[in-house]
Amino acid sequence: MRGRGFVFEVVRVALDAIRSNKLRSVLTMLGIVIGIAAVITMVALGQGAQQAVQQQIASLGTDVLTVRPGSGWFRRGGGDRARLTMEDVEIVRRGATAVEGISPEMDQSFQVEYGRANGNFRVVGTSANYTDVNNREVDIGRFFDMQENQGRRRVAVLGSAVPEALGVAPLELVGREISIRNISFTVAGVMEEQGSSAGPFSSDEQIFVPVRTAQYRLMGTDEIESFNATVASASSMDMATMQIEEALRRAHRLRPGESNTFWIQNRADILGTFQQTSQTFTYLLAGIAAVSLLVGGIGIMNIMLVSVSERTREIGLRKALGARRRDILVQFLVEALVLCLAGGALGIGLGAGASRAFAEFAGWNTLVSPEAVTLAVAFSAAVGIFFGLWPARRASLLDPIEALRYE
Repeated sequence: MRGRGFVFEVVRVALDAIRSNKLRSVLTMLGIVIGIAAVITMVALGQGAQQAVQQQIASLGTDVLTVRPGSGWFRRGGGDRARLTMEDVEIVRRGATAVEGISPEMDQSFQVEYGRANGNFRVVGTSANYTDVNNREVDIGRFFDMQENQGRRRVAVLGSAVPEALGVAPLELVGREISIRNISFTVAGVMEEQGSSAGPFSSDEQIFVPVRTAQYRLMGTDEIESFNATVASASSMDMATMQIEEALRRAHRLRPGESNTFWIQNRADILGTFQQTSQTFTYLLAGIAAVSLLVGGIGIMNIMLVSVSERTREIGLRKALGARRRDILVQFLVEALVLCLAGGALGIGLGAGASRAFAEFAGWNTLVSPEAVTLAVAFSAAVGIFFGLWPARRASLLDPIEALRYE
């Protein structure tokens, strides 16, 4: 009971000391409030971005292989052979038995017109099974079929953002004709909204046409940008990768020891790589924000040192009445801890509010996780203990006689 009474008494004295200097206490907490709010907001932004892209990649399917020409994102390499064509797609379709479906893509920007409205959009030539391979859905109307692809029919399926860009309601466009490169195309359907894209172009702002139509009527080439290949399960991924590589090496007449003129990308690997990158980025943001916590902690230490100087006679009186060194140490340590925890609570509220404001008004993805809140509380307590220890120790070491004589 004596121990519990001692704790209550110490906390009461600490709170009385804080209340007696309200303005100074508020200004002292301000550094901690800003630091915790910055950490919460930065971590929320980092984790929100990570979650958004993870959902985006997962929605595309992690059982999909993407094949591109060249040796990576920024290099094509391999000279004239560093290209993919529809013939390569057919070779892989026949030779890679582990592959279930293949969807080629060739794209180029064109001026699109409807009535008096016009805009520049990315037109993608692809196959009839694009929606199955890429896990997409048509919201209004339908996607084009295999016969329309083989017959080079002038049909188009619009991304969900295209009608709005043309100033027309999606339902009004279906069945109507739009002009792509001054060639009329009948709108067969409008795709379901996909949201923000992990790539440089949003698929909501693209227009999809049959790949044969794109080859012969729009782009005048059989060279494609890439093709996606689906497999039955994750266990078949390695087998499919090996079969695709063997088929394309034969098609490109590559000798043993020669580098591939193409590269195969696994979306599951992309997801893992992005998780590591975004986690590092989140830690970096949190580390930068934590600097303000360090500044706030130094401010608390300075104020506590001033408080020790101002209350030297009080400390001497308490020691003369029987207070032990430990009692004085705990009293000043609790004061610093209360300031930090109170500032931490306010900072958490401010950080959560700022994160919600970013999501509401700026449209950014944010995620305030319980782990981030717990870390913020623990960090604020640690700052209070660390930066309050020296002033508290200094107060506890004061000689009672010298303290009573202090003016």
